[in-house]
This record gives sequence, C-alpha cells and structure tokens, in this order.
Amino acid sequence: MWNELSEEDKEPYRQKQAALKTEYEDSLKEWREENPEDAKAEAKAKKGANKKEKKEGPKRANSAFLLFSNAARERVKKENPDSSFGDIGRILGAEWKAMSDADKEPYNKLAAEDKERYENEKKQWAVDHQN
Repeated sequence: MWNELSEEDKEPYRQKQAALKTEYEDSLKEWREENPEDAKAEAKAKKGANKKEKKEGPKRANSAFLLFSNAARERVKKENPDSSFGDIGRILGAEWKAMSDADKEPYNKLAAEDKERYENEKKQWAVDHQN
C-alpha cells in the first residue's frame, strides 16, 4: 500500500517519523546524562556485540595448499607489488596447480601432520568437555 501512495500522501508520515525520531534521540540523550554508568555499559555491550564470537575447540587442520600459500605469499607479493589480495590468491593457485606431486610432497606431509595434531586435540577437547 505504501508504494501506491503519492509522495504528497507520504509526507505527513515522514514528518511524523522525523518528529518521533527526534523525540526518541532527545529522551535517550537525557537518559544517558542521568545514568552515565548504565550508558557506559550499554556502549561497551554494543561495541562487543559486533565482534565475532570465538569458536570453541581446537583449530582445524591446514590443507597442503594453505600451507604452501602461507609460505609463498610474501614472495608473490614482492614479485607483484601492484596486485590485489585476490590477484595474489589467483597467482598462488596457478603456481600450486602447476607444481609436480614431488614439489607438493613437503606440504602434503605438513598437512598430514597438522591433521594428526587436530584429531588428537579434538579427542582431548571432547574428553575435557564431556558433561
């Protein structure tokens, strides 16, 4: 129904909304002045609400490609200083794809070790957090 109203018909509602918003902001400002400790707590809670909660449990295992990317990223950034983050990721992906299995083996070995670490930590975490 709102979309069917003309701009002229919508104007009284917009004015009422603006007046209510001003009234709300004024009363909120007054409340904050009268309750400074509560206002600080509110601001702190609001600030923390936007932060991502940290997940519980062990950090997941890294893949061989991720280990390669972490090792090669600085070199690729130096070789391609004007490249964006996405461009660097594409370069790393192309390098990984072009590598032989023998060249990938050290990263595969590290990934297998990290997977073993993760599985052990996951088992220990489950034991520690049984109800």
